[in-house]
Amino acid sequence: MKPLKKLQFKLGINFGKIVLLVLIGCFYLLEFSASAQEQFQPLFQSNIAAVTLDGRAIFKVSGAENLTAQERAEMISTKLQQAATSTQSIEVQVKPINQQPTLWVNNSYLLTVTQEDTQNQNIPEDQAQIWRSEIQEAVNISRKERSIDFLKKTAIKAFLVLSLGILLHWGLGRFWRYYLRHLFRFFLPSSPGSNQADLSHNLELFLTLTLAGIRLGLWTAIVLYITNQFPFTRILSYRLTGTLISTLTSKLITINKASYSIPDLLILVGLVWGLIVFAKVITDLLQSRVLNATRISRGAQEVVSVIFRYAFISLGTIVLLQVWGLDLSSLTILASALGVGIGFGFKDIAKNFGSGLVLLFERPIQVGDFVEVGNYMGTVERVGARSTVIKTLDQVSIIVPNSRFLESELINWHHDNPISGLRLSIGVAYGSSVEIVKELLLSAAKANSEVLSIPASQVLFKGFGDNSLNFELRVWTNKPSRQFLIKSDLYFKIEALFRQYKIEIPFPQRDVNIRGSVPLELSPELQSVIQQIAQNQNNGYPQNLDASGGQNSNP
Repeated sequence: MKPLKKLQFKLGINFGKIVLLVLIGCFYLLEFSASAQEQFQPLFQSNIAAVTLDGRAIFKVSGAENLTAQERAEMISTKLQQAATSTQSIEVQVKPINQQPTLWVNNSYLLTVTQEDTQNQNIPEDQAQIWRSEIQEAVNISRKERSIDFLKKTAIKAFLVLSLGILLHWGLGRFWRYYLRHLFRFFLPSSPGSNQADLSHNLELFLTLTLAGIRLGLWTAIVLYITNQFPFTRILSYRLTGTLISTLTSKLITINKASYSIPDLLILVGLVWGLIVFAKVITDLLQSRVLNATRISRGAQEVVSVIFRYAFISLGTIVLLQVWGLDLSSLTILASALGVGIGFGFKDIAKNFGSGLVLLFERPIQVGDFVEVGNYMGTVERVGARSTVIKTLDQVSIIVPNSRFLESELINWHHDNPISGLRLSIGVAYGSSVEIVKELLLSAAKANSEVLSIPASQVLFKGFGDNSLNFELRVWTNKPSRQFLIKSDLYFKIEALFRQYKIEIPFPQRDVNIRGSVPLELSPELQSVIQQIAQNQNNGYPQNLDASGGQNSNP
């Protein structure tokens, strides 16, 4: 328990440090978050627009006199920007004209306050006085922010925030990579096998994505905060953010008199993706907790799981679209076009999907079967909707399209009955006792524990070959995936028994027929070579001859 307490204490200290740094960063960024929320709120409403100065919203106006709210706000913002950048002193006045209050800046007309501009049930005169104070204060702040002292202080603050962001970036990475990973591994269950490998992979993916998302949000907030401190960059930030928000909130797709924007579509995609993930989790729980308890076959469990998963996703998607407010009857044209597209562009995918359904319901192959399709031989690991995963004897996963199992010949060693027969061809030399050979072959089969006693092993005398007496040993096993190892063990045993009982395995023999008179007549060149060889042997100096009959001096 001491190492556990030590680990928990160490994690607690470092976690406290990280939390403290995050709180300090949030304290500095809180001012920007509050102002940004108020600043960009008018952009979501089309009937009002914000009057800005140096990228900071002052008040909101509505449309008037054939001008939209956005056009009127831009005209007022331009006049205020010119007044703030001038060197003259600013004086904002309220003057009644045609029984309506108007605002003037240095005797220059700015705007007329209408009843539509009033807020909180104010009358136009009171609203004009409020705006006069706000404009005067905003202009004073704008001029102050252009002073050298303010820019120096702001630059120092921006440098500190940037340094804090770098420290937070490093601290989050260290916490995520070391402490949080160990914390998750400590609490997650440890089970041997491929499930543990998949769990580790999913954990690493989760940690990587969450760390990247938090870092992205951190630097986005820091950049927006720094740009919001300077009047020049605040203007660009406001325009860029306003354009981005207006683009995202604009209605791009209209279906059955209902319009949808990019965030709407992203939320719908996120909900569908969450539904798919939730369906996978529910299916895994169904298979591991419910179906395993019924003790049905592995293949039947896979069939039930796949059918349940896709049915859950299909029904859940329909419910999501209905709750979203999308009338499915309006998608008939889109569904028809999609059907044509599937027929032409996705015909292979549709064919494999249909083949997958046939495999799931007809079940010519099941998970755990040892099959041979084409050049591939292995155990079926998973039967999916589009493809089937086969793990070969070399432990290599082969992904085979489902249509291959229905379009070509398929050998399923486990179909209906896992008992399979193996054939071993053996040849012995002429003169060997066929009865002894038969007994030795049956003895080798009986000595192998993976060979079944029922059906009994058989030895067939196949015939008289050119060089040998040909036999065939037939055995049966209920482990077809180990057939190559079983054959190898049998051949080892047979070779040892044949060597023990002096049973010869013949070499290939060929008869050579020579045409000519006997004794053979040799050519003069061959006679000369033979005489030279005999003479060298008589002298006691054997020498090699090259191909042309000449002597080679190298001994």
